[in-house]
Amino acid sequence: MGHKEPMTIAMALKLIQKNELILPAIQREYVWKPSQVIKIFDSVLRGYPVGSFLSWKVLPETVSKFKFYGFLKDYSGFDKKHNPVVDIPTDREVIAVLDGQQRLTSLNIGLRGTYAYRNPRAWANKAWSYPERKLYLNLLGEAPENEAGLKYHLAFLTKEQMEQAVEDGTKKWFPISDIFEAGEAYQMAQIPVKYGVGNEAKAVEMISLLWQEVHHIQSLHFYEESDQDIERVLDIFVRVNSGGTVLSYSDLLMSIATAQWKEEDARAAVHDLVDALNTTGQGFNFSQDTVLKAGLVLADVGDVGFKVKNFTTTNMATLEAKWDDISTSLRIAAELLADFGLSGGTLTADSVLIPVAYYVHRRGLTPTYRVSDKKSDREDRAALRSWVLRSLIVRGVWGSGLDTLLRDLREVIRRDGADGFPLASIEYAMALRGKSLEVTDALIEDILGLAYGGGRTWAVLATLFDHVDTRMQYHEDHVFPKSKLDVRALKSIKSGDGNRRYSDAAIDELVGKRDLLPNLELLPGPENVGKSDTAPDVWIVDHYPGADEYAAFLKANALPSVLPHDVDDFLAFYDARRERLIARIKDKLKTQVTTAAPPTEAAAPTDIDAQLGEGDLED
Repeated sequence: MGHKEPMTIAMALKLIQKNELILPAIQREYVWKPSQVIKIFDSVLRGYPVGSFLSWKVLPETVSKFKFYGFLKDYSGFDKKHNPVVDIPTDREVIAVLDGQQRLTSLNIGLRGTYAYRNPRAWANKAWSYPERKLYLNLLGEAPENEAGLKYHLAFLTKEQMEQAVEDGTKKWFPISDIFEAGEAYQMAQIPVKYGVGNEAKAVEMISLLWQEVHHIQSLHFYEESDQDIERVLDIFVRVNSGGTVLSYSDLLMSIATAQWKEEDARAAVHDLVDALNTTGQGFNFSQDTVLKAGLVLADVGDVGFKVKNFTTTNMATLEAKWDDISTSLRIAAELLADFGLSGGTLTADSVLIPVAYYVHRRGLTPTYRVSDKKSDREDRAALRSWVLRSLIVRGVWGSGLDTLLRDLREVIRRDGADGFPLASIEYAMALRGKSLEVTDALIEDILGLAYGGGRTWAVLATLFDHVDTRMQYHEDHVFPKSKLDVRALKSIKSGDGNRRYSDAAIDELVGKRDLLPNLELLPGPENVGKSDTAPDVWIVDHYPGADEYAAFLKANALPSVLPHDVDDFLAFYDARRERLIARIKDKLKTQVTTAAPPTEAAAPTDIDAQLGEGDLED
C-alpha cells in the first residue's frame, strides 16, 4: 500500500466530476446529516485536517468484474438517496474510494450541489416536505454559541429562506459553491464585490481563507491499495470502516450479489424494493438487511445467516432468477401488514414481514387475496393477522435466535401451508424454540402496563377489539380525557374548604394510570377528533343514544357499564376496565395449540441449534 501525492479539495471534486474517482459497490450509501456537513466545512475553514483517505487502484482487467457508482452531488432524503451507476470503460484504470466516501460526498454536496432534508414534522412521503437547500456561509459574523464548538456560521438554506434573509442586515449569506467555481485567484477577488462586502475586512478574509483551503492547500492525503484480490480489498474495507457510522455486513454481501448477478443490478433492485415497501400504506422503515434476509429465505437458501458462504454464485443465481417473484411476494406482504393497521411507527419487529412474504410466496397469492370476500380467504387473513399481531405483542419472539426461527417457520409453511395459513403448526414450532405465544400471568401484567403511543400498544388494541377495521384509520384514544388528568389541572381542583382536593401521592397515581392500557381504546379518526376532552359518559350518549347501540359499544370495547364523568370516578373505572381487559386478553391472545402433541410431525431443535442461537457464526 503506497502513499499518493496529496491533492486539493478542488482537484478531488474535479476527479469526481469526471468519474475518475468513484465508489466500489461495497460502499454503503451516504448517511451523513446536515450538521456533519457543516462541521467538516467549519474544520476546512479553520485549517484543520479532515483525515486521510484510502483508495483502490482498479486495473482494467478488474474493472469489468465489478459495478461502480458515482458520488452524490444533489442529495434528497425523499428520492435522491442512491448513488448513480457509472459505466467505466474497460480499457482504463480507475481510483475507487475505500475510506472517506462520507467526507468526500459532503464536500461535493457543499461545494457543488444541494441537500434536501425533511422539514420538521412534515409528511415523510411527500416531495414538498424535502425542499432543496444549498450551503451558505455568513460573511458578517461567527457562529452563534453552540455545543458543537463551531466557529463559522454555516447553514443549509432554501431559496425561500434566502429571500427572507435579504432584509437582515446582520447577515450576508454567501453560497459556498461560488468558491468552487472561482478556480482562479482573480475570480476569487471578484466575489467580495459581487456580494457587497468589499469593505468588510472579516468577510474578505473568510472568502480568501476558504478559497485557499479549496483550491490551493493540498490537504487531502490518500493511501492507495493496488492489489486486485477482492478478498484482500474486502478485508481492508471492513477494517477501516469498523468505526464511525456502523457498517452493515449486508453492505458487503450486497456488493458480492451485485458482482454476481448477470441480468439485473442487485444494488438497484434491492434499493428500489426497499423504497417501494417503505411507501406502502402509511409508510414503513424496512431496511436493506430485512430485504436481503427475506431474499435468502424466499429463495430457499438452506442457511439464511449473513455469511459470505451463503452468497455463492449458485445461491445468487437462484436469487436473481426468483427476484421478480420474491419482490411481488414482499410487496403483497407489506400491503397485508398495512391492512393489519401496522406502519413504521407501530411495527416493532420488521422481521415479521419475512414469514408473511414466504407464505404469500408458497401459495402463489396475488394482490386480490387482500380484498377477496370469499369466506376461506377472510378466515385465512384473520388467522394470519392474529398470528402477526400476537407475535408482536409477546416480548422476545423476534429477538435472539432469529435465523433459526425463520428457518423453522419456513419449513412449517413449506410443509403445511399449501392451502391455508398453518397457524397451529407454526405456534407449535415456535413453542419448541422457546417462543411460545401462550398467555401467562406475566404476559398479562406486561400488556396491561403498555402505554399510549407505544408500538406494542397498537398491536394489542388491534388484536383485542374485533370491530376495528385496521384498513381504516383508527386513532389511539384515552377513554377518560388526558387533559383532565394533567398534573396542573389536578392541582387546581379544590375541595369545599378551598384546599387542594388531591394530594401529591393521589395525583401521582392518577397521572401514572392515565396513559396505560385500561384507559385506552381505538376510535375511527373523525370520531376521535370530535370526542376531544368530552367526558366518556356524555360522549357515548351523544353518539350512541339507542340502548342497543350503547350496550354494543360498551361490549365491543370491553368497557364497564358505568363510565366516568369526572376525576373522582376515574380509579373505579380504571379497575373495572382492567378486569374486563384481563378476560379479553385471555380469550383473544390464547395460543392455538398445546405443547402436548404437535399438529403435524415437527422436528424438535437439536442441541447444536440451541447453541448456535442466531446462527451467526462466521467462517
